[in-house]
Formats: sequence, structure tokens, C-alpha cells
Amino acid sequence: MNVTVINAFVDSTINVLKMMAFVDSTASSPYLKKDNVAHGDVSGFIVFKGSLVGSLALSFTEACILKVVSKMLSEEINTINSMIQDAVGEITNMISGDARKRLQNEGLKVSANIPSVLSGKNHLISHVLGGPSIIIPFTTAFGSFVVDICIKDAA
Repeated sequence: MNVTVINAFVDSTINVLKMMAFVDSTASSPYLKKDNVAHGDVSGFIVFKGSLVGSLALSFTEACILKVVSKMLSEEINTINSMIQDAVGEITNMISGDARKRLQNEGLKVSANIPSVLSGKNHLISHVLGGPSIIIPFTTAFGSFVVDICIKDAA
């Protein structure tokens, strides 16, 4: 996977969480993921097509997403509920949109489907390309989350 593509998603993730939830996040070194088990308790999932094809999942630990959404909505939320799930879908959509804009500046045209949300302990992420994905771990003051991406050139 091209470093420009990875950087677009890293930069977009940092930007969206900072702007929408006032949460600072720091990316760690990416690594190859070989199974389908999510690295979090709730995940937003979105499929890409165009110059690049594949999918992205954002998987948050429960502690992290509860604080992120609480800050985003200026309201304390203590359990994963429909409000949290809707917010995860929207965060996924915003990060996807920001990354696609960055990729468009690199000459790539990428569109995305509407995100879906999965939740529960050990839920599965099934990327549309199958095969291994790249995990980019992030940390915040409230816990961790990952960007789980499996994307390639359409050609």
C-alpha cells in the first residue's frame, strides 16, 4: 500500500477528531493484520471505489469512543447505544471524506459508500478485498483506536 494513501488516512483521522471532538490523537507504526477480529468494541466500516478500491474500518475501544462522542456532543454518554453507533458512522464518513479530498489532490478519484457500524466484543471486520489489512494504531488521552485499511489501486 502506497505511503501517500496511508498518510492521507492518518492525517484525516487526526484532523477530524481534533476538529469535531477536540481530541488529540497520535498514530503509531502501522503493521499487517492477518485475521478478521476487530481491535475495538465498535467499528465504522466504509467501502471505496474509483482509482482505489477496498475498505476502511475505524475500531474504537469502548472507553475511547464513549469519551470521544461525549466531547463531540458536549453530553456525557456512558454506554454504547444508538447515539454512539450513529456518531461512529459519522466519524467514519468524515474521515473518509477528508482522506478522499487529500487523495484527490494527489490525482486520485475515490468515492465511498455509506458507512455501516458493527459493535460487540470480538466482532469481525471483513474487508471487501479479503486478504490482510494494515492497522494504524492511535492513542488518545481516553484510550485507543485503530484505522484498519485494506485498499489497492483499481488498475
